[in-house]
Amino acid sequence: MAKTPEEKQFSRRDFLKTTGVATGGIIGGSLLGGLVGFNLDGSSSEETSTTEDTASEGTETDSQTGGITDNSRVFFANDTDFNTVSAAMERIFPETESGPGAIELGCAFYLDGQLTGQYGFNSKEYMQGPFAEPLPTQGYQSNLNRRDYFMLGIKKLNEEANDRHDTNFADLEDGQMDDILTDFEAGEVDFGVPAYTATSSYFFTMLRSATIEGAYADPVYRGNRDMAGWKMKKFPGHQMSYIQYIEDDEFHELEPEPVFGMAH
Repeated sequence: MAKTPEEKQFSRRDFLKTTGVATGGIIGGSLLGGLVGFNLDGSSSEETSTTEDTASEGTETDSQTGGITDNSRVFFANDTDFNTVSAAMERIFPETESGPGAIELGCAFYLDGQLTGQYGFNSKEYMQGPFAEPLPTQGYQSNLNRRDYFMLGIKKLNEEANDRHDTNFADLEDGQMDDILTDFEAGEVDFGVPAYTATSSYFFTMLRSATIEGAYADPVYRGNRDMAGWKMKKFPGHQMSYIQYIEDDEFHELEPEPVFGMAH
C-alpha cells in the first residue's frame, strides 16, 4: 500500500530522535579499561612499593574512582621523586594566561596512576630480546618497563641538577630546569646505560607525552582537574545527549562533562 504524504514526512532526523541514536548514551569500556591496574575495591593488580616517606596524599579514597582520588599516590613512594616529575611537567606545560599548568591540572597524578598499571608494566607489549639500539622511527624498544625507565630518568634529572647547581631538580630556577630539560630532549645527558636500555631524549619524549595526556585526558584518570584542559580547548567532553540541539541552527557552547559525571 502506498504511503500517505504524512507518512513520507517521517525524516531521518525524526528517526535519530526516536531511536535514541543521537543521545550518546552508549559509553564504551573507557571507565573500567581506563582505571588501568586498579581493581574495583581500590587495590592494585600489580604490587607497588610504599614507604613511610609516602606523603599523606596516599591515604585518601573515593569509591567512584576505584578507591583512588585525584590527590592520592599509588606509584611514587616519596616526595622527592613526585616533586621532580611535577616540576618537569610544569616546565613542559606551564601556567599561562590561557589556563593552568601541569601541576594544577594534576598531570603528575595522571602519570602516577598510569605507571601502576598496564602502561607502566608494558604488560601488552613484547619485552624479550634480542635488544639493539633502536631507530628513531621504532618507538619503545627498551628492555626496561616504563615504570623503571621513568624512575631512571627522574634520578638523572636530580643528578644533573645536583651536579650543576647543588640542589634537587624541583628546587631550581625555571631557567635552570629548562636548560636541563633541553639537554635531555637533545639526548645530551648520559644515562650510563646502553642506548637500547634508555636515553635522555626518549625519556623526555615519554615525559612530554604523559604531560599532554594528563592535561587533556578524561578527569577519571586523575589529570585534567576541573576539566580545565577541556575548557581551554572548548571541548564539551562526554555529553549524555545532544538531542535538545538537533533542530537548532545556532552554535551552542557547552560546559564539558566527564565520563559518567565524574569530575575532580
